[in-house]
Amino acid sequence: MRKCLFIALLAIVSHSVSAIKTIPIKGTVVSPTDVNIRYTGRISFTNPERPTWNYPGIQIMAAFEGTSLRMMAKPQSGYFVAQIDQAEPFKVAFRGERDSVMTLATALPDGCHTVRLMYAIEGYELFPEFWGFVLDEGRQLAEAPALPSRKIEFIGNSITCGYGNEGLNKDDHFDYATENHYYSYASITARNLKAQHWVVARSGIGAYRNYGEAKTGSPGSCMPMQYEYTGYAWNPDFRNQPTFLGEKWDYSRYQPDVICINLGTNDTSTNNYDLDLLKQGYQKLLKQVRDHNPKAKIVFLTGSMLYNKELQEVKQLLDEVTAEAQKSGDKEVYRFDISPISGEEFYGNDYHPNVYQDEKMAAELTPYLRQLMGWY
Repeated sequence: MRKCLFIALLAIVSHSVSAIKTIPIKGTVVSPTDVNIRYTGRISFTNPERPTWNYPGIQIMAAFEGTSLRMMAKPQSGYFVAQIDQAEPFKVAFRGERDSVMTLATALPDGCHTVRLMYAIEGYELFPEFWGFVLDEGRQLAEAPALPSRKIEFIGNSITCGYGNEGLNKDDHFDYATENHYYSYASITARNLKAQHWVVARSGIGAYRNYGEAKTGSPGSCMPMQYEYTGYAWNPDFRNQPTFLGEKWDYSRYQPDVICINLGTNDTSTNNYDLDLLKQGYQKLLKQVRDHNPKAKIVFLTGSMLYNKELQEVKQLLDEVTAEAQKSGDKEVYRFDISPISGEEFYGNDYHPNVYQDEKMAAELTPYLRQLMGWY
């Protein structure tokens, strides 16, 4: 699914952090604070010169003058997907200890062009930072294209992140190189609907219990806890001492029209779960999401890694939570089931959906949301 841009892209220029500070970069350096840069997603601007995040799907967009474009980021920030104008998107890797400047385009026709960047992976321990752009000498940014007016939020786990979706073997394990949120069902669905999408998701998380954790739950690090914060922080002992990236999230920064919640797979993992506690977790999360997003439609999803007994139990619980919410007066809570993975050819790493399964999931979810929202 990774395609190459045909206009002389991907020439890599690496500098150390110290080199950026002491050696002038040829061209016009554009600060992350430039008013013409558009950001979407839960980003911490505590240091406006070093915006940081760690949820996948963060987007950075701009329009630039000239014939070339470079971006700057903290070394080892991870993988981005970039798109110049309407050309094919391509992956950009900040993986080396000294990689901090990357060429996105060169030898373009002289004029005004657009760039769209999406963070393709989960930040976990990487804590990526965006440091700005470098343009041709004497050039500047123009006003960026307007963002779509339609707004979706996806709350989920590794399936929503895109864990292993570029992997070729279900027996292979996690690798940043094979995770690509750009090709996740969430991202594809948003593009199909011409909508913004913001993401609150990480691998292993549950509504009440994270993967492989105690039957009594993970109150310090499951989604109801994480949802309150701008991001999450990697801590090897996170089960007992969760830490978080940035500040409490300001919900006024993004009020979605519809929120899709896809959890339950990790809660019911390893045959060590409590259905009553899971229902309570769903109810707690629903109240929390509703309190912060009073006008949004909320859709509970299943799929696509639930099967057999666990699938039926989760479906039943979600049906109950939805029905009870509607009975109590919240008429904007809905249910939709995504089909489970149905064949070997649709597995990525660790039995997760690959990009073909993501396309199938998006093909199911897109018409449902189109009809629900009237987005024709």
